[in-house]
Amino acid sequence: MSVVAVPGSKSVTARALFLAAAADSTTTLRRPLLSDDTDGFAQGLTALGYHVRRTPDTWRVTGRPAGPAVPEADVYCRDAATASRFLPALAAAGHGTYRFDASPQMRRRPVAPLTTALRQLGVDLSHDEADGHLPLTVNADGIKGGELDLDASLSSQFLTALLLTGPLTAEGLRINVTGLVSAPYVEITIAMMRAFGAEVARDGNALIVPPGGYRAADYAIEPDASTASYLFAAAALTGREVTVPGLGTNALQGDLAFVDVLGRMGARVDIGPDATTVCGTGRLAGVTANMRDISDTMPTLAAIAPFADGPVRIEDVYNTRVKECDRLEACATNLRRQGIRVETGRDWIEIHPGTPARAEIACHGDHRIAMSFGTAALRIPGGVTFDEPGCVKKTFPEFHEVFSALRRDWNL
Repeated sequence: MSVVAVPGSKSVTARALFLAAAADSTTTLRRPLLSDDTDGFAQGLTALGYHVRRTPDTWRVTGRPAGPAVPEADVYCRDAATASRFLPALAAAGHGTYRFDASPQMRRRPVAPLTTALRQLGVDLSHDEADGHLPLTVNADGIKGGELDLDASLSSQFLTALLLTGPLTAEGLRINVTGLVSAPYVEITIAMMRAFGAEVARDGNALIVPPGGYRAADYAIEPDASTASYLFAAAALTGREVTVPGLGTNALQGDLAFVDVLGRMGARVDIGPDATTVCGTGRLAGVTANMRDISDTMPTLAAIAPFADGPVRIEDVYNTRVKECDRLEACATNLRRQGIRVETGRDWIEIHPGTPARAEIACHGDHRIAMSFGTAALRIPGGVTFDEPGCVKKTFPEFHEVFSALRRDWNL
C-alpha cells in the first residue's frame, strides 16, 4: 500500500485567505496550498494592503474588517478564478478604487453573475473591456446589503463570493439562488464562515447572512480532494492500493465523493475517520454518473474511462465547458486522439471501452486536463506527452514527480 500526502485544498485555502483578510485580528493558516493560484490570491491581498506573512507550512494574515488598507490598487489575478471572483467582492466592501485583471485564459471566463449581483447591491463597478469579463474596476464605498437573485448555474464561486461578503455588509444579505451547480463547494463556504464566527441561515432556496463581521482563527487546511482524485483513480486503474491521510468522514470537500463512483466501478473504498483508501480490484465496470456536484473530477473519470469494460457516461456537467477550457470538448478531443470512441452533448460525454494509444495530450493550459490524462498514462505503454506539462503548477506543482514515483513504486 502507498500512503501519499496530498497538498492542501485550493478551495479551502482561497476561502481561508478571504476570511482571514476580513477578520478582526491575525489569523494563522496551517498547511495551506502553495501553488500558482493561491500565491496569486495572497499577492492580490498584498496589493490591496493586507499584511500576509508566509512560511512553507504557516501563513499569517492580519485582517482589516474595514476593507483594503490602500485607497487604490491594481490586482493581477493570474489564472485564478477564486481570486478573480472573491477579491472584487472583498474590495467592494471597502472604500477606494480597485482594478482587477487576469491572464487571457481567465479573461475569457465569466464574472457577470457576480458583477450583476454587486450592482444590484449598489456597488459602482465597470467592465473595462468585454462586458461580464475582466478587466474590472470597482469604485468601492461599502455595501449596504439587501436581497438579490442569483443564477448559480455556471459556477458556485459567484454564490461563495457573495456569501463571504455578507457579514461585511451593513444590513446583511438574502440571496435567492437558482440553478446551483457544485453545491458541496457552497457547504464548504458555509462551514468555514461559521468557523470564523459568522452565521448563515436557510429559507428554502434562499441563504440569509446577517452582518457582524468575522473573528480571527487558527485554521488547518485539509488536503485537496480534487487532487486526491488522481491518486484514487490511479489505484483503481492499476489494481494497486493508495491511502490519502487527512481526508476522512468529516472532510469538508464534496469531491471526495469521487471515490463512490470508483466503488460503483469495482474498486474497494474505505473512508475512515482520518484517511481514505482505494484499492483496485483488476476490473473497472462501465457506469453512468451524474457529476453535477463533483464536476472538477469529471476529467479524471473521463481519462480512465476507456479502461472500463463498458461505456462510461458522465452527465449534467455543462459548467465544465466554462472552466479553464471547455473540458468536455478537451476530454473528447484527447480521447479521440488516443483512438477512443467518444460522443458528447451539451452537458454530457460518453466514452466507450478501448485501448488508448500513446499520444501528445493537448492541455489547453488546464491543469485538470494534464493531471487526468497523466493519471491514465499509468496504463499506457510509453505513457503520454503533454504540450504544456507545466500547467499543473496551478494546483499541484509536484504532480509529475509524484506520479513518476508511483510508477516506480508500483513497477508499472
